Amino acid sequence: MQRWIKLPDGRFVDANRIAYIGKTETFAHIDENGTDMGVAYSVNIGTGVERDSQLTVIGTREEVLALLRALLGRGEAPPAG
Repeated sequence: MQRWIKLPDGRFVDANRIAYIGKTETFAHIDENGTDMGVAYSVNIGTGVERDSQLTVIGTREEVLALLRALLGRGEAPPAG
């Protein structure tokens, strides 16, 4: 049975196909105009070994934590929007 989870950028991933979850990283988020947007979080998620099956998910702390909880089965999927 598939368990679809919405990523912060709007894509969906089948949580049952996740092979690994990487370390959560932080970085300074700057928009295209050079404005400091604060701290952003990212996590690598892979559904296989091939480069084509690896995703980098970027979002706020709350979005990334909600995603990780949903993938690990300890919470609700991230809210849409």
